[in-house]
Order: sequence, then C-alpha cells, then structure tokens
Amino acid sequence: MKSVKFLPERYMPHLLIFVLVSFLCMVPAASQSNTFPQGSAKGTTEMSRSVRPVTVPNIGITITQPQTGKEVAFSVQLLVLLTVLSLAPSLLILVTCFLRFSIVLDFIKRALSLQQVPPTSVLNGIAFFMTMFVMWPTFTQIYDNSFKPLSNGEITIQKAYTEAEAPLRIFMYRQMTQDTSYISMFMSMAKLDKPNTLADVPTYVLIPAYILHELTVSFKIGVLLYIPFIIIDMVVASILMSMGMMMLPPVQISMPFKLMLFVLVDGWGLLTQQLFNSVVR
Repeated sequence: MKSVKFLPERYMPHLLIFVLVSFLCMVPAASQSNTFPQGSAKGTTEMSRSVRPVTVPNIGITITQPQTGKEVAFSVQLLVLLTVLSLAPSLLILVTCFLRFSIVLDFIKRALSLQQVPPTSVLNGIAFFMTMFVMWPTFTQIYDNSFKPLSNGEITIQKAYTEAEAPLRIFMYRQMTQDTSYISMFMSMAKLDKPNTLADVPTYVLIPAYILHELTVSFKIGVLLYIPFIIIDMVVASILMSMGMMMLPPVQISMPFKLMLFVLVDGWGLLTQQLFNSVVR
C-alpha cells in the first residue's frame, strides 16, 4: 500500500517554523511574570516632584486704534525708522569713502592681471576697515550728538536725525569742495536756486552728487594705476613678437614682472597712504 504525502519534503522546514511561531504567539500574556527578581532594586515610573516642567511664556500681540495725534505720529516715525534701518547698509556704502576704496582696490587687482587672488571678499573687507578707520571721527560725532542723547531720552527722533545727518553732510561736502559741478547739475535738474552755502543744498541733492563725484575720482585713480602696468604689458608683447612667440600670451609673462614691481615699490603701503590722503586732506 502506497503512502500519501500531503506536502513535498522541501516545504517541511517552512511548516515547522510556522508551527513554532504559532505556538509562541498562543502563550498567554498572564504567564509572563511582572515581578522583579528577588534582591533587585525597586523602581518607579513617577517623576520626582522636585523636577519642574519647562514653562513656555505666552506671546500676544494687541492692535489698537490710535486715540491721539501723537500716537499716529509715533507709529509713522517707527515705520520710517524701520525703513531707514533696512536701507542703512546701502546708505553707509554710498555716503562714506567705501565706494572709492572698493573701486580702486578692484582696479589694482585688474591692473596686476590677477583673477582670483586676492578674492573680492578680501578686497571688500580691506575697503570696509579702511573706511572705518577714516570715518571713525565722523561716527564718533554721530554717536555723541545723536545716538547717545536719543537713548537717554534727552532729544527727539527729529533732533537725532538732524544731528546724525550734519556730520555726514559736512564730510560729503568737503570731498566736493574742489569740484561742485555735480551739485550744480542736480540743483538745476531739481529747479532750485544756486546754493551759496552747504545749508542751501538739500540732502537728496547732496547724496547723488557725492556718489557721482566718488565714481569719477575712483576712475581717475584707476587710470593712473593702470598706466605703469600697461607699459609693462606693451614692452613684453613687443619682445615676444620680435622673438616670433606670437602664440604665447603676453599676460602670462608680464604678470610676474608687474608683481615684482608692485612689491618692490611697496604698492599696498603707497596705495593705502594715497587713498587716505585723498580723503583726509
């Protein structure tokens, strides 16, 4: 008599594993003891009452209608102050000597045929700290006459703005005493009378005139810086052409000579000193 096989032999290990898992799952949970072994320390899941939870404060914003004209004026002044603070970096760049320093330093980098050294961020950092060095007396005057009295409640916002504006106006006007053509141009464009003193020039006229003046001065300095390095490029290019090396880039040969010349004459020291003398007369 032949025996009947319900499953092939290759499925028998799988069947045994299935039966074992089913048996383990059928063990009642009550059979598992929740007691700790004898001699073990007893534990608790309750938090100590000496530990206080972290408290997060509530933050609320209330919006009310202004009741008096002073409250309306204060809200407008606060809005204007926030606007000025958001534009402060651009204003400080344009109404100080940072514009001249940064452009001249970029010119000297291009005149030396340098592409990546020094990086632009380094040149801007040099221009920034040179600006702080030159403008420090002006900033000190603004702090003493405007910011400090305002923080102490001695003057109003309008008075603080006037006291902070005056040193910057004097600084910008001193840079243009030898060439007031841009002031006259903007005064005529605004259809204003010819100014006799600095007080007759509005700030919104003085700032764009100062920006154009700084651009003109920095470009003049850049042209003067380019002249000796252009001569070196021309000499090197002529020598290479006379030797028949027309495929060799002249800049690749002239750059070491320009660097040696710049280092031998102490270019960074002379450039810094002349930039300082061009601003502080």
